[in-house]
Amino acid sequence: MRVTVIGTGYVGTVTGACLSYLGHQVTCVDVDAGKIARLQRGDLPIYEPYLAELLELAATRGGICFTTALREAVAGSDVTFIAVGTPPLPTGESNLCYLEAAARGIGAAMDATRYRVVVNKSTVPVGSGNLVETLVREGIRESNGAGGQEICFGVASNPEFLREGSAISDSLYPDRIVLGAEEPRALETMRELYAPLVEQQFDPPPFLPRPAGRGRAPLVVTSLTSAESIKYAANAFLAMKIGFANEIANICERVGADVVQVMQGIGLDSRIGPKFLNAGLGWGGSCFGKDVQSLMHTAAEYGYKARLLEATLEVNSAQRQLVIQKLQEKLFILKGRTVALLGLAFKPGTDDLRDAPSLQIAGKLIHMGARVNVYDPIAMEACKEQYPDLKMQYCGSALEAAAGADAVVLVTEWEEFRALDLKEMAGRAARPILIDGRNFYAPEAARAAGLDYSGIGRMAAAPALTGPRR
Repeated sequence: MRVTVIGTGYVGTVTGACLSYLGHQVTCVDVDAGKIARLQRGDLPIYEPYLAELLELAATRGGICFTTALREAVAGSDVTFIAVGTPPLPTGESNLCYLEAAARGIGAAMDATRYRVVVNKSTVPVGSGNLVETLVREGIRESNGAGGQEICFGVASNPEFLREGSAISDSLYPDRIVLGAEEPRALETMRELYAPLVEQQFDPPPFLPRPAGRGRAPLVVTSLTSAESIKYAANAFLAMKIGFANEIANICERVGADVVQVMQGIGLDSRIGPKFLNAGLGWGGSCFGKDVQSLMHTAAEYGYKARLLEATLEVNSAQRQLVIQKLQEKLFILKGRTVALLGLAFKPGTDDLRDAPSLQIAGKLIHMGARVNVYDPIAMEACKEQYPDLKMQYCGSALEAAAGADAVVLVTEWEEFRALDLKEMAGRAARPILIDGRNFYAPEAARAAGLDYSGIGRMAAAPALTGPRR
């Protein structure tokens, strides 16, 4: 099939690459001519493992190209995905200006030569499917007038569930595919588009083999409104699950329990499961905060106060302050101290700094008069470019960042840090203090290396064993 993807951000580029790899002919469109020029040169504006390799393979299969010419791309396509940004406004609602412009542009590009499906891939508020249909029709009328041939199209919602750092795997081997549509013809077109994924009838790329035992991908068919709600409900629940782990961690610290053991104990319950129960500095990124706020705003529009969602945001915001508190407990005065931050990206496997805990922590430390050394395997160049006024010392390695530091804070759990020689780090630091913001290291191993270790919700030290009472 011929596919257009509007928006060459994270979701749009990954979606285009994967659909092209499956054999569809894909055109990715963006109004940013500079970004398109980079993509045409093979210079990716985002970091995602295996994306460059997949794009090379895609060019030899269905084929993929990048352009600013929206009209030509849409006119020749069977399916057009809208994958533009929907950033939050100060009120918490989503800014739909890019979505609206894309929908009107799609309508203006349509003619009566074929039936087309317009797909919301962007995370959009509930009811946006109806809005897109209206805007497409307005674009048709503005371009063709009221008396032209009837132009037939359908609207579908196909939310993405990609995790940065594993987006290619999530796309090719999905947990589920959600399709929302009111019109049978639109649904049938989308079923045809996704048939290779649903049936898993494609050769996996050599660098990302199909997981063992992976069978048919579940296909969830819903109304437009339900599909839009699924996306928000999923992200809100995951954010809340992390928040719950952090709440329990804070209680564990006060009563002398270990949150890692507690989460392991409850995660074995099949009704709960172990994923997203990792206590730490809280979540970041572009999705959770924005989607929780947008869902709260939708609830408020209908007269409902989403108290659990409000608490989820409050817990996550407070969690980042824990690092400052722990540093103050160890160092008392932060002014003039040097603190090393290991990790900048909001999670490993990406260079995304949106709502990254590291930036809030670094900003607070600098405001309090501390010097901040940082090291991240991927995200330092992005940080220099996006936050030039954040006065930090960028270092070439974790050990370099720790050299002379009064404390080291593990912020992002990059796998590279697992192999770090903790004993050498303790020897290089001015004070061997380690705040493990992701409970990444075994406390016993860190203490054996000579570090004054503090985690999130971990016991201060192993409890003394005592014999039975007499």
